[in-house]
Formats: sequence, structure tokens, C-alpha cells
Amino acid sequence: MCHVYVRGDSLADVLITDHEYPNRVSHTLITKVLDKSAAKYPSNSSPTLNESTCDFSQANVYLAKYQNVREADLLTKIQNDVDEMILHNTSKVVLQRGEKLDYSVKKSEGLRMQSKAFYKTAQPSNFLKLLFSLL
Repeated sequence: MCHVYVRGDSLADVLITDHEYPNRVSHTLITKVLDKSAAKYPSNSSPTLNESTCDFSQANVYLAKYQNVREADLLTKIQNDVDEMILHNTSKVVLQRGEKLDYSVKKSEGLRMQSKAFYKTAQPSNFLKLLFSLL
């Protein structure tokens, strides 16, 4: 992915990343590097700046810092933390549902056994025997 930013004061920056690197973070990095360059080399100071006369060491510092997006960008770090909390809470809910499901299965097994016992005692032949024994 190629990110290009050209400012009104004729400063430009190009950043090449993979598709997984967040676009917003890429543009933040470009903006910071251009702001530092503009502060260090104002446009009215020397009209003949070129690569050999400029010190771009600050750009390397930013590139090193932005290798780990979570550490470099607060919003990305917060989003990742929120995603982890949601995942943790979802797994906890799934485990609780599993426990409730196990409890429900045990209860239904008990009810099934009780209904079988009731069925055996409530069959018409047993009912008639019980009725005649009471008379």
C-alpha cells in the first residue's frame, strides 16, 4: 500500500506499508514526519534543499517507533484493549451458557425418568387394578 501526502508548502512524503497496516496510523506517521521536517527546514530558509543537505534521522526514529502500531498509536491500543475485553467477556458468557446447558440436560434427564415412572403407573391396566383394589 502506498500512502502519499503533499502539503501546500510543497513538502511531500511517501510511506509504503502492507495492507494490514492501518491507514489512519500511516497518515499520522506521514503528518508527524512532515511537521518535524517543516519545523527543522522552514520553506523560506533555503530554496535549494535536497536529500544530501537534509538530515532525515528523525524519520528513522518515527519508523522504528511505528513498527508496533499498538505502542505508537493510542487509539489503536485502546481499540485492541476493548476487543480483548469483549472477547474475554464473550468467552465467559459462553462458558456460563455451557454450565447452564449442562444443568438443563441433567434436569431434563431427571424429568424424563420421572415421566417414565409416571407412565408405568398411569397405564390403564394399572389404573384399573388400583381402582378395583379400592372398591
